[in-house]
Amino acid sequence: MKAAVMGYGTIGSGVVEVLETNKDVIAERAGEPIEVKYVLDIRDFKGDPIEKRIVHDYKIIENDPEVTIVVETMGGVEPAYTFVKAMLLAGKHVTTSNKALVADKGAELIAIAREKNVNFLFEASVGGGIPIIRPINSCLTADVVEEITGIVNGTTNYMLTKMAEEGMEFDDVLKDAQAKGYAEKDPAADIEGHDACRKIAILTSLVKGQQVDFGDIHTEGITKISAVDIKYAKAMGRAIKLLASSKKTGNTYLAMVAPYLISKEHPLYMVNGVFNGIFVHGNMLGPSMFYGSGAGKLPTASAVVADMVDIAKHADKNIPLKWNPEKLVLADYRQCENAFFVRTKDSKEKAADVFGKIETVEAPGVTGETGFITSSMKEGDFEEKAKNLDVLSVIRMGK
Repeated sequence: MKAAVMGYGTIGSGVVEVLETNKDVIAERAGEPIEVKYVLDIRDFKGDPIEKRIVHDYKIIENDPEVTIVVETMGGVEPAYTFVKAMLLAGKHVTTSNKALVADKGAELIAIAREKNVNFLFEASVGGGIPIIRPINSCLTADVVEEITGIVNGTTNYMLTKMAEEGMEFDDVLKDAQAKGYAEKDPAADIEGHDACRKIAILTSLVKGQQVDFGDIHTEGITKISAVDIKYAKAMGRAIKLLASSKKTGNTYLAMVAPYLISKEHPLYMVNGVFNGIFVHGNMLGPSMFYGSGAGKLPTASAVVADMVDIAKHADKNIPLKWNPEKLVLADYRQCENAFFVRTKDSKEKAADVFGKIETVEAPGVTGETGFITSSMKEGDFEEKAKNLDVLSVIRMGK
């Protein structure tokens, strides 16, 4: 079976490596060998073993009837969307690791694949090497998924872990993450929560079977988390994690991305460093956890190649995926109830006057401010009350 890889960056080169390193076991599981015929990239890669397979025009792949499977690992919506759509319309199966593409165009590309009796798969777009999309589509089809809550961005989890372990400030830990290659030169997609937002949008779209627009999801990143917040977290015996969550509310879901202070009893408390963890609660299954490498060359490439094997097994039929283009109207996050940890320059008396019953928190070495936990209240009510204080920081309390 002939394949093509579009984009020979970190993940694309990893796909080629996995296919070559594990070629025998892949051939056995797929039913036949999978061989990369083309690699699409704007660069030439002189001296690389794939040099002679490099092409610069996607139409060469599109027009070659020998190519059955196309892998897209370029990232971004364009030109990936144009290329992937062309491949599907040409009757070729496609697998991608591109969460921006899947979140934005998933419903449309799934519909085209269905019409052409081919497959558009995207296991690697959420959770890197962690299998989560396939379990949702096959193992959990008898369940109503009531909640998905995950640490789905390795960069921010690494940064928060480093801050907790070494007491580093945000700017310093960001530089460290960039130096280690965990954070991009422009880290906004990670640290502002956009990456996690796209991933929870994809998962919610799949469990509901309708389009969830990531722009509708209330999203907060970790840029406001400081070393002082970490001190308070330790004083409470909690950890700060950036959580992407989606919870069933009536006939829709309430989705949000934000930092939370979670207790040691929370299933995600021990997910540290660049690892990801995804908690799923089904109405029949109950709680389950998916844990592993959420990013990285070979773990992500492994998930892409797993899709290629799945495609090889279903080369003549479409694997049903329910994701209709009809937009799902999400529940208003302002109706969600949370307790909040607040740091303010105001006195605890004023804080109590504004919020009623509060629980004050002391952190070693922190002076000149008040830290306290509110009772559980609606997000909208909290926002109104918080306007009456000189707020330094707000973090939601998790379980």
